[in-house]
Amino acid sequence: MLLKDFYTVEKLENVSEGKYNATVHLNKQHDIFKGHFPGNPVTPGVCMMQIIKELSQEIVGSSLFMISSSNVKFMALINPEVHPLLRLELEISGDLNTEVKVKNTTFFEETVALKLTNTYKKA
Repeated sequence: MLLKDFYTVEKLENVSEGKYNATVHLNKQHDIFKGHFPGNPVTPGVCMMQIIKELSQEIVGSSLFMISSSNVKFMALINPEVHPLLRLELEISGDLNTEVKVKNTTFFEETVALKLTNTYKKA
């Protein structure tokens, strides 16, 4: 985990061929929220992208290096004091020996907060 104690993975499950669901709990006390932003914490988009990468690494069992990101849509602010529990849907495809393509949709409750497609290569 790049950001120590930033989040906890409560569940990571394979729901069908190449499809995974994860439940992540954000630590609203983490120091990053003191600066982003004081009195109105917002989860940084780059931190969400790191969570997706780390979950993908867990799934494929290898370190990954991002080579591209597309269709990135931040659709709602994630305030860890209001919505600390996130649900991530990940669809993993490609030649898992070389390139890994990950489509993600992140939710809090029924609200879509983030959609993106990342392509990684094994490090």
